[in-house]
Amino acid sequence: MRDFSLNHYERAFENWLIDHRIPYVHCEDHHRLGPLDRSVKNFDFLLRPEPGRNVIAEVKGRTFAGSTLADRAGLECWVTRDDVASLQTWKRVLGSDYEVVFVFAYRVVQADVDFDGHEPLVFGPDRYVFFCLLLDDYARYMKSRSRKWRTVALAAADFRRYAKPLGTFLSQHKTQ
Repeated sequence: MRDFSLNHYERAFENWLIDHRIPYVHCEDHHRLGPLDRSVKNFDFLLRPEPGRNVIAEVKGRTFAGSTLADRAGLECWVTRDDVASLQTWKRVLGSDYEVVFVFAYRVVQADVDFDGHEPLVFGPDRYVFFCLLLDDYARYMKSRSRKWRTVALAAADFRRYAKPLGTFLSQHKTQ
């Protein structure tokens, strides 16, 4: 088990990747190199779930305090406008050979939770579940959440429609 990422959500995600034997590179977040002579937020991970398939993943850690994952109710999915814009920049620069996703890592805080068939990761004293959304779907349906904090989110119905369990998404073949 590797344990040198900066936050526990990324460490949990990294350990999920290790457990599922998904090749990856963890990108250092404190460097804002940018591909176009300007500062662009780096993504968190570059995944290679199968030969020829490249997935850029931005991990967003959230807490789930509900008692069931049925209908995926109570799962917050907000991000910043900078997150969306930066990932769109990386997608433009790297091209269509790269899939770009938000991975929402939910730390489950209740002791008795109905996971509704979703695979939890036990990491230290915590349990996590992971859902991902394609950047294009997120950007198409996002709504403003806070002007002050420059955050956006999806409506619950859109989250339920487009969010996929991480394992399901990574086991699918890339669609052209």
